[in-house]
Amino acid sequence: MAASAEETFTVFMRESQPRVAVALSAAFGADAARDATAEAFAYAWEHWDRVGGMTNPAGYVYRVGHHRASKQRRTPAVVVPEPSNHDPWVEPGLVPALRRLSPRQRTVAVLIDGYGLHPQETAELLGMSRSSVRRHHERALHKLRSALGVAIDV
Repeated sequence: MAASAEETFTVFMRESQPRVAVALSAAFGADAARDATAEAFAYAWEHWDRVGGMTNPAGYVYRVGHHRASKQRRTPAVVVPEPSNHDPWVEPGLVPALRRLSPRQRTVAVLIDGYGLHPQETAELLGMSRSSVRRHHERALHKLRSALGVAIDV
């Protein structure tokens, strides 16, 4: 017996929503990501007959959310909240250094290094080639190390 549209969408959402939300959060901050993720998945449900048949529906939903968040963007993206007395210690220079990265570099670095996504998974989610993800990641790490004064052992 074939699964209903509602069942296939529910499985898709359960598997894809966390990754899409993390990617949008890395690009636009947590508040904007919540709204954009909800709107993107609502759009996907409304058009599930078309979206469900796509090769990379999660990447498509990410792009819908990205488009909506960029149209609604009110404040600069903040990937990591500013430290307060109640927050765990965060390198003080990290937030400003992340803000200086390009949106793609920041998103790729946060997904791979912050959330532990595999580069291939990141590429699929963002609709990029793996070599593009690798290039953005390398550039982001170079800029972050430079901004934070971190030397790597070679």
